[in-house]
Amino acid sequence: MANPQQGDEYKQKFRPEADPAIDKEVEAALGEVSVEQLYGFDKPKEQVEGQQPAAEPGGGRRGKVISIGRDDVFVDLGGKSQGIAPLSHFDTVKIGDEFEFVVDRYDEREGLLILSRKGVVSTNVSWETLEVGQVVEGTVNGMNKGGLELDVKGMRAFMPAGQVDLYFIKDISTFLGQRITAEVMQFDRRAHNLILSRRALLERQKEEARQKLLDEIAEGQTRRGIVRSVTDYGAFVDLGGVDGLLHVSEMSHRRGRHPSEFVKVGDLVEVKVVKLDKQTGKMSLSLKQAMPDPWANVEARYPVGTSVTGRVVRVEPFGAFIEVEEGLEGLLPVSEISWQRIRHPSDVVKEGDTIKLVVIAVDPGHQRMSFSLKQAGPNPWAQVKEKFAVDTVVNGKVTRVVDFGAFVELEPGLEGLVHISELADQRVKAASDVVKPGQEVRVRVLEIDKDARRISLSIRRVNEAAARMPAGAVPAAPEATGKKKKKKPELRGGLDWNW
Repeated sequence: MANPQQGDEYKQKFRPEADPAIDKEVEAALGEVSVEQLYGFDKPKEQVEGQQPAAEPGGGRRGKVISIGRDDVFVDLGGKSQGIAPLSHFDTVKIGDEFEFVVDRYDEREGLLILSRKGVVSTNVSWETLEVGQVVEGTVNGMNKGGLELDVKGMRAFMPAGQVDLYFIKDISTFLGQRITAEVMQFDRRAHNLILSRRALLERQKEEARQKLLDEIAEGQTRRGIVRSVTDYGAFVDLGGVDGLLHVSEMSHRRGRHPSEFVKVGDLVEVKVVKLDKQTGKMSLSLKQAMPDPWANVEARYPVGTSVTGRVVRVEPFGAFIEVEEGLEGLLPVSEISWQRIRHPSDVVKEGDTIKLVVIAVDPGHQRMSFSLKQAGPNPWAQVKEKFAVDTVVNGKVTRVVDFGAFVELEPGLEGLVHISELADQRVKAASDVVKPGQEVRVRVLEIDKDARRISLSIRRVNEAAARMPAGAVPAAPEATGKKKKKKPELRGGLDWNW
């Protein structure tokens, strides 16, 4: 019958610090295959009678540096114990510093313990010198669905897939053939089972980097980081051990609907630390505050009257928002879109259009700019009386039909109204019974009001004028005949110039 005390001694000596959580993860990774079966260690091993397992080294010890040599550091481990560790295991070291060490072996000739600094790759590693937490190097020489198989100084080791990296890796086959550094999670000397974790090592390195970063970082600093994840409200950026929140409102000076429009996972970004809590490690970051302010010196770069090219980013009933450079937007009011009256800005401009404009107002204090589309081109009303004299018959295109008549475009930006009473010789019930939008028509100019930008036209009087006038004759102005111009009767039918 087995002695329970002997079983406890075995666990402490050959399988120290067994972690149930690790056992569970390994079992889940391997399924029905045990580590022993995986490496062929399930076969019975011959034991030499009376032979005891090699004595365990001292394990993890804390010591103080008492002397620094050319290649080695001498360490006092307390009591009468002293040891020696390679100087290459230290970035900086001075007498009196204390560190955690791993005992590799005992040198009987020198009477010293041969040490490795904890966290540094152990070069002298074997089944006899293994310690939980020890850092080793191994070559990945195989894999299964549960993880990676490694060779560590001739020892077969297994690394569960969940212990390969800090973040989930879909295809761990990319590690095949690579030499990687990992931490000893668990081992069984007698069964020759060795479980490693690269993740534990990376987590410790990240925590060390986090503590160092929190000591150095401060609000107002600009830092480089890597985008680790993107959410609906922002992104998390790793600054080298500490993750900060980059809210969508701090991503760009320009407007956007979703954080994915500005950043994606893996992007290297330069951000400004705008808020920091060193106790919790939480911080808020800004991408746009690390960029030049587009509104700086805007009056000098875009003075009133400047011609610019912009992109339509949004269309509203009152106008359209135009971006002239990233983060610099202004308003194109509906009244400045066209020389002729329009019902809605979308009748002329669409989101994504690139158009030429003129700056008509700049207010850097309130970050506002105003543009004009119609002023970017010639004013068609400037020479309207010279181009379209009263009684002239011209061609035009019906742009829209309303209850009281139809609007006819004589040239781009210049249109007049044909009242419903001037559409045909007979009485018209609805203007749409006579003309349709897009239809080409001939009209006679009845009246021009340049200041109010109004032109009255007639379709029915085109034929009347042609019938009365000899072929090739030009209609005379009323003043030339010497006759007093009769007062034009008021038109009925809903005429309203404020269309």
